[in-house]
Amino acid sequence: MRGAILFLCIATILCVNAQGTKAESLTIQKGSKVAFEYMLTVDGKVVEDSHGKPPLEFTQGDGKVIPGLARQIEGMRAGEEKTIIVSPEEAYGTPNPTAIREVPLSSFPSGMQLKEGMLLQANDAGGRVFPAKVVRVKKDTAVMDFNHPFAGKTLTFNIKIVSVK
Repeated sequence: MRGAILFLCIATILCVNAQGTKAESLTIQKGSKVAFEYMLTVDGKVVEDSHGKPPLEFTQGDGKVIPGLARQIEGMRAGEEKTIIVSPEEAYGTPNPTAIREVPLSSFPSGMQLKEGMLLQANDAGGRVFPAKVVRVKKDTAVMDFNHPFAGKTLTFNIKIVSVK
């Protein structure tokens, strides 16, 4: 009887260890459900920090995370931490000069006081929201920059993978 109990204990430990190893060995690959915490730094300044908030969740390969970040977390496991540097080309691209346009002031809400440097949200024809920056205000128009605010910027992410499923 004592031998059977010892065998059962050893078998239980091996099963638990095998299951734990299996879960721990999951690496991020296409189709993985990933949750991670991050701090994003641009030009030496922290611009986003998810700590203290629910982790960001996405499916690897779904296109909802910038390409450079998605590529560099491939192969990571839950619990791993890493500093990832993403070039503009793998993030929001380089600034596009054709994305700077003059917009009639009559296109803005009545009474809105536009100021240089002001960030606004604009909508495209499909209803998607995107950022727009006021570059200059003229008599009848505003010069607007429709490039993403991080276009041309190198992004530094300090990330921790919370889970991989």
